[in-house]
Amino acid sequence: MPINSKEIKNKALELGLTKIGIIAVEALEKEKTLLQEWLALGYHGKMGYLARNFEKLADPKILLPSAKSIIAVALNYYTPHKHSNSLDKGKISRYAWGDDYHDVLGEKLKVFLDWIKEKEPTTEGKCFVDAGPMMDKVWAVKAGIGWLGKHTNVITRDHGSWIFLGEILLNLELEYDNNIVPDFCGTCTRCIDACPTNAIVAPYLLDATRCISYGTIELKDSNLPPLIADNLQNWIFGCDVCQDVCPWNRFSSETNEQSFQPREGLTQPDLGELEQITPLEFKERFKGSPITRPKHAGFLRNIKAVQDYNKSDKASDSGE
Repeated sequence: MPINSKEIKNKALELGLTKIGIIAVEALEKEKTLLQEWLALGYHGKMGYLARNFEKLADPKILLPSAKSIIAVALNYYTPHKHSNSLDKGKISRYAWGDDYHDVLGEKLKVFLDWIKEKEPTTEGKCFVDAGPMMDKVWAVKAGIGWLGKHTNVITRDHGSWIFLGEILLNLELEYDNNIVPDFCGTCTRCIDACPTNAIVAPYLLDATRCISYGTIELKDSNLPPLIADNLQNWIFGCDVCQDVCPWNRFSSETNEQSFQPREGLTQPDLGELEQITPLEFKERFKGSPITRPKHAGFLRNIKAVQDYNKSDKASDSGE
């Protein structure tokens, strides 16, 4: 008997996934146009891979010609620890406190796909966790995982926005969901108002070149742009401000995934200690962590920018 969507959803929960939706593959014409406009504005900055993979992002069949279905999943990563507001402590985005989600969620999806192949030997499939050319947020919304918030993160009613997204492309025809979640942002603009660099230039529109997360993680320049360097607020890897202020995150519950529990010293890291870290120590300490993304040089650049600003006249003028 062919595998069905109910079996697949039960297996997802068994594997510890938080939410799942199943939808038919389609070309993303509307989203392709919006992406094209976003790229034309230069809002992707130096993330050239987005422009290079433009066509693939808009059409999953380029990635898997036989694709008929998409399994979209979400995995809760929230832990109830807090950042420090002390100037001698750095801030690291909550998503990077534990093990690298690419590995954790990627392994779950691999096991998931292997299980589907055991059930249905004719299965062809591919897994994606934010590393391949898939519009994760678009598929999550279409699959009923949640809605796209004004800060451009997907929000769920029961877990807020502290979720990782992933997909499995399949050549199987399945029963599809038709439960798109309405946009519950309403008139709220807390994320827009709170962004230190005004990176959310309009509701649902992010200029990544102004974003602290982009600057401290993706940007490889030896120095951060002044707009970011002068507004870091002690963020040395990523930024959670827009999510921290989101009212929907009051519904967050602690993750069941132990791999996302904070590693020692990462919720309130000491800047004086971290500025002394050698390349070898960096590699060993952050093995299997998202923090390796900017590499040793980029990580130290971020720490130096925070410390330089905190010592500057600008910090005194702003009351810090």
